Amino acid sequence: MRRVVIAPDKFRGTATAAEVARAMSDAASALGWQPVPLALSDGGEGLLDACSGRCPRTVVSRVTGPDGTPVDAAWRSGDGLAVVELARASGLTLAGGPGRNDPVGATSRGTGELMVEAARTVGPDGTVVVGLGGSATTDGGRGLWDAVLAGGGLGGARLVGACDVDTRYTDAVAVFGPQKGAGPADVAVLTGRLVHQAETWVRDLGIDVRAVPGSGAAGGAGGALVALGGTLRSGYRLVADLVGVAAALVGADRVLTGEGALDDTSFDGKVVGGIVADARARGIPTLVVVGRATAGASARAEGAGCTVVALTDRFGPGRSHRDTVGAVGEVVAAWLGPAGS
Repeated sequence: MRRVVIAPDKFRGTATAAEVARAMSDAASALGWQPVPLALSDGGEGLLDACSGRCPRTVVSRVTGPDGTPVDAAWRSGDGLAVVELARASGLTLAGGPGRNDPVGATSRGTGELMVEAARTVGPDGTVVVGLGGSATTDGGRGLWDAVLAGGGLGGARLVGACDVDTRYTDAVAVFGPQKGAGPADVAVLTGRLVHQAETWVRDLGIDVRAVPGSGAAGGAGGALVALGGTLRSGYRLVADLVGVAAALVGADRVLTGEGALDDTSFDGKVVGGIVADARARGIPTLVVVGRATAGASARAEGAGCTVVALTDRFGPGRSHRDTVGAVGEVVAAWLGPAGS
């Protein structure tokens, strides 16, 4: 039976990666293909779902939200591995979006509280993965740092941050602050805080997070992980390793991937760019289904040998938003055709 690897990211606001993967799988199965579904994430929203195979146990913990009020945040654990999404404890959606967020006061403390609990669960030989995406915070990870110290540390557990940006620590506010409601005056105040925090870690720990790519992820939370002895990795590569993308691609006849918006950033540590590169290296025909696409990004994917279909172009904005999974299924069926053909 001909085999198709299915590896999409989320379509933000309309469908999760798992929902898209299911629609693609159903369409492929109906045509006689053997689907290998791998719902993916680049370290932001959807990381918990992507890692559900390795971490089957879901835990919900009450922690400090970005505005200081308690929130119930889910995380996952498995054999020697725990996965935390910063967005679940310190996310911009929890703060009510950029219009209601307090960019100066928002804290990453709740994420640190989750990390402490996760580290206790996996033990000193385990690993805690923290997905750095969707944050309300630009506190440089200070809230996270304080919570870990207050909780007695991570007990020897290995710490890995999953990020999809290379932004440096002291650039975090200028790059991401306005997306979280920060005005020019806020940016100046918050950047000064990050400069001071970085200098403090150099003085007290001998660790300079400022030169580490990705240390500015999640408003500088990436830098706090480095200061705690952690490492930062490409979110896509980390998830791909955890779920076995490389092994799944061996002998595959086709690959399906997709996301809500295809643009130049899709090729900088995101799921679609990673899958396109991995499939191209193996010469596997690939379909990229997206909600919408820029001309330049489409040309880049097509130059890598992919077929790109934007749902808004094929079905119009109405149906592409209202029935994303149904539209994805139609596109997949048309591109794949019967497995025996």
